[in-house]
Amino acid sequence: MPDPHFAAYSFVDRITEFDARKRARGAFAIPSHVSSFPSALVAEAVGQLAAWVAMDAIDFRGRPVAALATETRFLGEAKPGDTLELAVEIQQCDDEAVAYDGHASVGGRRIIELADCLGPMLPVADFDSPDALRERLSLLRAEGAPAGRFGGVGDITVNVNRLTPGTGLHATIDVPSAAPFFADHFPRRPVFPATLLLDLMMRRALDVARGSPALGPSPRALRVTHVKMRSFIVPSQRLDIEVALRATDNGVATAMLSAKTDERLVASARLELTSERP
Repeated sequence: MPDPHFAAYSFVDRITEFDARKRARGAFAIPSHVSSFPSALVAEAVGQLAAWVAMDAIDFRGRPVAALATETRFLGEAKPGDTLELAVEIQQCDDEAVAYDGHASVGGRRIIELADCLGPMLPVADFDSPDALRERLSLLRAEGAPAGRFGGVGDITVNVNRLTPGTGLHATIDVPSAAPFFADHFPRRPVFPATLLLDLMMRRALDVARGSPALGPSPRALRVTHVKMRSFIVPSQRLDIEVALRATDNGVATAMLSAKTDERLVASARLELTSERP
């Protein structure tokens, strides 16, 4: 079985431009054999490019984790077989945190924009091998990594306990005790990816919104704001998920998303939905 490190949850194949501490551009070829590549994972790819710039800037003493995103705008979708064109602009970076903006495009058409992201830095050696990360960055900046190693994240069951169309939902998620992405996120300290949790919550919010007369049968995510991760989510942890859909204004509905464990809030976000096509 291939080594899942830098494969199971790594979304930068090559870095095509690199201006230390300032900006970078890169690419990720979405394998044609995966069933889908959600917008939350496109946002993850942008964040990973920013992480490479940030780790290099402080000589791999730390790495950004559990980034806070003020606003992520969804302008289009990526499909299996597409190549993501990634770009980040670093606003500030030190041993405490990295602040950045970024975007991703497909075929020159922008499909996602991230504004005012903040990633607190934690000791890199707690999560991964600094030497392995240095070698990986050198590879990405040179010939690039072999494409097509990502095999998808697999099915994660969301048990819906209550669904009121057009109003809200309560569900539970049992985080897997083992999964390939843990070997990549992260090898020395398995953490359930925040972007994967966000994708699961956004999907459930769309289920709720399909019951809203104002949004029709095919609502789509417009943007997500106020994303906050308050603590790490670990293997085998049970999460209680809540989606609360608010009234529609000018064709846009707001869904409040939250995840708790043992009555303690661990993640939250605000999602805007619309019936209009991009």
